[in-house]
Amino acid sequence: MTLLDLITGVWAIEPEKLREIQAIYATHLRGEKIDIAALEARMGRPLSNEQQAYAVEPGGVAVLRMSGIIAPKANLFMQVSGGMSTQMATKQLESATADPRVCSTVLAMDTPGGNVIGTPEMASAVYELSKIKPIVTHSDGVLASAGYWIGCAANAVYISGPTVQVGSIGVVVDRSYNPASSSREESIVAGKYKRLSKSNEPLSDEARAVVQDDVDYVYSLLVDQVAAYRDTTSEQVLERMADGRVFRGQQAIDAGLVDGVLTLDALVESMATDPAPYAKRRKAVFAVAALPSPSAGAAPKDTTTTREKEPVMADPDNKTPITRASFEQDHAPLFAQLRGEFLALGATQERERIQAVLALDAHGEKELINTLAFDGKTSAGDAALAVLKAQAARTSAAAAQHQQDAPPAAPGSASAAPTNQGEDTDRSIGKRAAAAFNELRGR
Repeated sequence: MTLLDLITGVWAIEPEKLREIQAIYATHLRGEKIDIAALEARMGRPLSNEQQAYAVEPGGVAVLRMSGIIAPKANLFMQVSGGMSTQMATKQLESATADPRVCSTVLAMDTPGGNVIGTPEMASAVYELSKIKPIVTHSDGVLASAGYWIGCAANAVYISGPTVQVGSIGVVVDRSYNPASSSREESIVAGKYKRLSKSNEPLSDEARAVVQDDVDYVYSLLVDQVAAYRDTTSEQVLERMADGRVFRGQQAIDAGLVDGVLTLDALVESMATDPAPYAKRRKAVFAVAALPSPSAGAAPKDTTTTREKEPVMADPDNKTPITRASFEQDHAPLFAQLRGEFLALGATQERERIQAVLALDAHGEKELINTLAFDGKTSAGDAALAVLKAQAARTSAAAAQHQQDAPPAAPGSASAAPTNQGEDTDRSIGKRAAAAFNELRGR
């Protein structure tokens, strides 16, 4: 890739920075030498910004600093404007993950964005490596465009204070031309779209449509990956995050871009104390309703003020909504302590419940008692009622079975109807008595 290809390609960066880069390229193209020493003297700092190696802090937290304009490789304008190479940074991150001294990693980022070439690949590497060891992004300056594309792939995103800028999620191709230029371009090409534009001519409608399609495609990649990394939907990203705006501090938290506010030192200390809370991927929590945005297109409207089913309470000091996720992120040590205490309390209560259920008089329902004792929910009172119901059902079933086992009733006689039974009996006795009397007389 040539410097021209990089300059005229697709960028995810703040427009002002892109124009600065183009100005550097124009100076280089004119054959003018860029006086690096003079620029350093005027700005009071070194301009060369080579990718730094990660540093391992006490507690096994690696800090990889990534600042300046993002590009696949180091080059001239990166030396002047400051920058980082996604290739070099990815190698450093891979090394930190494989380093046995390292338990977790912080990406300390300060970047306006950069060229999209190599950006999705590094974001994917951050996402995959964060499954092996916790990776968290932190910014104390700017985390924009391609920088956020990479940063949001970590398990969580933190900023240092209320003025940090986050967002500017969008894609740009910034092409300028000079109609008064005396130089003319003449190209001999094959292929309908091989040479869509010339530096001294405006874009044709056809060329503009092709470039717009390319920009839209890269934009869709950015939106979809931010949605995946922040565990939300592309519609929510379009509606709340990715309309090109820059958010500061609490605005970035409310928009779901950031998970909390911590200084870099505090974040490193927290991760060194207990890296476990940072191994879990954070979800984007939207604390405010979406603002109207022309970039949202036809995305479905969502009028909810917080993430669905996310319990929210107000902080009495500043009225900022506090969710379980934000509490876990902003107060990780306290969250871990409370979680341990609650688990111990829950274990004690569960043990007492089991013992109370097992202490019931089973009365032939031992199997039922054991089932209820270990189902994790039935109280001793509910278990007693269940035993009584089971016993009543067993008694009813036994009575029904006993009735079925009884012998059949003896068949009735062929005598007259029951209403004449007494009269017929008397006549029978009289006849027998008369017969006996006659027999005695005959003797």
